[in-house]
Amino acid sequence: MSATRYTRMTHLWQHITALVLLAASTSMAFASELRTGQPAPAITLDTLDGRHIPLETLRGKTVILTFWATWCDPCRNELPLLSHYAQEHAQDNLVVLGFSLDTPDTLAQVREVASRLSFPTGLLGDPHVPGYGRIWRLPVSFVIDRNGLLVHDGWKDKQPEFTRERLERVVTPLLEKPSH
Repeated sequence: MSATRYTRMTHLWQHITALVLLAASTSMAFASELRTGQPAPAITLDTLDGRHIPLETLRGKTVILTFWATWCDPCRNELPLLSHYAQEHAQDNLVVLGFSLDTPDTLAQVREVASRLSFPTGLLGDPHVPGYGRIWRLPVSFVIDRNGLLVHDGWKDKQPEFTRERLERVVTPLLEKPSH
């Protein structure tokens, strides 16, 4: 290989490395935008039945955003639990929104899982979610209070899936009637 060709290839690899690092840092920057006690980043669920549910329209409700996939084993445990919890607390203004990381070619499996859930579900489409970062670990969930503030950042959970105990500790206190 000639010295000129070697130099060009070295520069090309340097540029590729720089782009990869930039992409990784941008993804990390999105995730680092999350701050508990601050307004939750905007997101809209496009449901399997064609509805659009923007987070900002749910002000006054406690919201759990959960990201899952049909191929995710821990999700299979968490989804029925979240579904039951959502049913139990629907009268307490709890809303769960499910974002599936599955691709359109597995839509039949997503619909099958969603048919057993009590909350709306849709395909995420792109794992890079502005404000929440790149969804790389499943399941991951975020909790937003009635005022639209992020109160639980799922990226900080050592165990990713919600348990009944964690729901009782994190979400149930938010469901209490606000004092006037």
